[in-house]
Amino acid sequence: MPHRSGFGYFGSGFDLITTKGLKRFVFVPLFINLVLFSTAFYFLLGEIQGGIDYITGLIPDWLGWLKTAINFFVWPLAVISILLSFALIFGTLANWIAAPFNGLLAEKVERHLTGQSLGDEGLMAIVKDLPRTFGREVTKLIYYLPRALGFLLLFFFLPVIGQILWFLFGAWMMAIQYCDYPFDNHKVPFKTMRLHLGDRKSLSFSFGIAVNVMAMIPIINFLVMPVAICGATAMWVNEYRPTVLNRDQ
Repeated sequence: MPHRSGFGYFGSGFDLITTKGLKRFVFVPLFINLVLFSTAFYFLLGEIQGGIDYITGLIPDWLGWLKTAINFFVWPLAVISILLSFALIFGTLANWIAAPFNGLLAEKVERHLTGQSLGDEGLMAIVKDLPRTFGREVTKLIYYLPRALGFLLLFFFLPVIGQILWFLFGAWMMAIQYCDYPFDNHKVPFKTMRLHLGDRKSLSFSFGIAVNVMAMIPIINFLVMPVAICGATAMWVNEYRPTVLNRDQ
C-alpha cells in the first residue's frame, strides 16, 4: 500500500466499508451513527431557529433591516458554530456507545489488509474485551474533558481564533479517537499511541481534519464513523504497525 496523506487514508475508508467480508462489521457503527446524528441534528437545528426567532421577535418593526441582517449573518454563523461543536461532542458520544464494535471492525480491517483470515469470533470477542474497551474509552475521556473545557472557553470568548483552535483541537481528537482502535487492539498504551501520532503531526491532523469536515456535512456524516475506523486502520497498517510492533518485540 503506498504512503498517503491523512486525507488519502480517510478516503480509503470509503472503499473499505464496501469490501466483501467487512460490510457486516460496518453495520452496527453505521446504525449507531445514523440514529444519534439524525436525532441530534433535528433538535439542534430546531433550537437554533427558535433562538434566532426569539431574538428577532424582540426587534421593533422599524428596524426590519436588522432582522434581515441577523437572519442573513447570524444564522450561518450559528449553524457553523453548532456543527463544529457537534462534530466533536456527538462524535465522541457515538464512539463511546459503539466502542466494542468499532474495535472489532478495526481488527477485521487489519486482518483484511494484512492478508489474514477475518475469523469468526464476533460477539464472543466483543464480550471478552468489554472491560478493556471501556477502560480505554474512560482514559480518552479523561484526556479529552479538561482540554475541551479550555478550548470551549476560547471558542466562545475569542471570536474567529477560538473557532479555529476548537476546529484544530477537534481534528487532533478525531485522530486520537479513531487511530486508537487499531493501536488498542495490539494493547499499545494510550500515552504511547499519542506519542506516535504526535511524531507524525501532519499525518494526524490531516486525517483528523478530514473527519471533522465530513462530520459537518449532512448525510455524509452518517458514514463518518465506519469510514474513519477503516481509514485509521489502513493508516496504522501502513504507517505505524511495522515500527510499533517491531519495537515491542
